Amino acid sequence: MSAQSLSIAVLTVSDTRTPENDTSGDLLCASLADAGHRLAERAIETDDIYRIRARVSAWIADPDVEAVLTTGGTGFTGRDRTPEALEPLFDKTIDGFGELFRQVSLEEIGSSTIQSRAVGGIANGTLIFALPGSTNACRTGWEKILRNQLDIDFRPCNFAELIPRFREA
Repeated sequence: MSAQSLSIAVLTVSDTRTPENDTSGDLLCASLADAGHRLAERAIETDDIYRIRARVSAWIADPDVEAVLTTGGTGFTGRDRTPEALEPLFDKTIDGFGELFRQVSLEEIGSSTIQSRAVGGIANGTLIFALPGSTNACRTGWEKILRNQLDIDFRPCNFAELIPRFREA
């Protein structure tokens, strides 16, 4: 691993996905590995606010986890609760993440992007990004936003270079 590699946890939020059919989680894990990052841990939780919050809180409390990527639970159905689970944990919200995700998704899925509630934030010095559950949406989020923002060499700026300062507070 290079000096720029991050330790990243991946959480799939779903009532139906299993380790055998979690294509979105598979894509995120493969993508972060291809970029030279380390998979800290991977899990699947049901669409339950408190189970999601408990899992992500444990990762936030772990000094070895620098970022968390979630997939699923960002839509509008009754069980989609990932933003409600994560946002109370944020010390700071990364408003631009959801805004940019919807902007780049517009090119791919048109006005359907309005149904995405992708969110990002920082909690206890840990970056957290919540992506929709579709594999294509995860690919878009990774390739067009997260790959660069988690790359310490990306310019003019990136989140990876700020992680030590997030943890000084």
